[in-house]
Amino acid sequence: MKRTAIIVLVLICSIKSLAQVNKDSCTLEISLLTCAPGTELYSIFGHTAIRVRDSSRGMDIAYNYGTFDDSDPLFYIHFTKGIMNYFLSAETYDSFMVEYEMEHRPVVAQILNLNCTEKIKLYESLRKNTLEENRFYQYHFHTDNCTTRAGRIIESNTDSTFQYKNILPKPGPSFRDMIHEYLDPQHQYWSKFGIDMLLGTNLDIKPTNKEAIHFLPDYLYRGMDSAFDGTKPMVAKKQTLISFPKTETGSGWLTPAFVFIAMFILSIGLYFLKNKTPLLIFDIIFFSLMGLFGLLITYLWLGRVDDVCRNNINILWALPTNLIIVFFIRRKTVWIKYYFLITSILAVLLLIGFPWWPQRMNTAVIPIFCIIIFRGFNLFQDRNHEEKIIIRR
Repeated sequence: MKRTAIIVLVLICSIKSLAQVNKDSCTLEISLLTCAPGTELYSIFGHTAIRVRDSSRGMDIAYNYGTFDDSDPLFYIHFTKGIMNYFLSAETYDSFMVEYEMEHRPVVAQILNLNCTEKIKLYESLRKNTLEENRFYQYHFHTDNCTTRAGRIIESNTDSTFQYKNILPKPGPSFRDMIHEYLDPQHQYWSKFGIDMLLGTNLDIKPTNKEAIHFLPDYLYRGMDSAFDGTKPMVAKKQTLISFPKTETGSGWLTPAFVFIAMFILSIGLYFLKNKTPLLIFDIIFFSLMGLFGLLITYLWLGRVDDVCRNNINILWALPTNLIIVFFIRRKTVWIKYYFLITSILAVLLLIGFPWWPQRMNTAVIPIFCIIIFRGFNLFQDRNHEEKIIIRR
């Protein structure tokens, strides 16, 4: 009888403990945090994190897949090569929110409609991924970033079939179009020019609905709003955690288009001067810069481990060979004049086919094409004229 009483007591305690665990687990609240874009280029596309809160234990943690160590002395070399070791970090929710409060960036939470089992599973997956052997991953700009990781870990820890509804308009945007949606309102014309110049045709691919949702925070936010797990919607409710009025940023007048148009007008003005030295200096500087641009494009095309900078049509106007040609620009050899003729023809073809090339080029390159055409044909004709004078003599 005594043994039976002990067994019954143990069973009762076990049931109470199990009930307490289940009760504790159901106090978990997991939400997807979507942070508004900032003004700096690194923050202009916004950010995504996952918040795990347990009111019974006073726990409130933000899991952030967008952490990296910029104290690495080789960081910028690795960055240009596309070797970026990002990692999942866990910090208190209050600590995570400080940056967004200081920068006046709104943050919205989508509280996920998960059952107790799914909450525990997702929380344990996040904890496991913060371990030293699991936390690091190779960041790829448009295929594997902090938004991609947050979306995938939520999807993989639901019990039923997770599905998104289509959120893309028809015709769907390319990756480049999606980036421009953030750069244009912020008047980031130089950043837009740099991105358009350095990122190749792979950025002009139109992503699938899921690829778009996994690319940028706002798209994941909209995707999660449309998502359902089996028969239930994935978002139980939404909360605005920080709200600030929208502020307009000044556009500025020193845009790439303005600078390059001014350069084109300058080249025309220098051409009509009797003293040709300023024009020679202009040619040397201009073609040297084109060569440097071309060298950078080539390096990123061949040197990066990802494919975001490959197949870049801009290499057809920013020729790396220009860095060599500037040392022969005053020579009267025959091959020099044909080099400038070829560069001019390439620029003409790029200009004519501008709307139809598979890579969407920045409109600010149009005045650059005009300079290449104008100066290339001039240099070709000058060599022809000099040859005719020599023959007559």
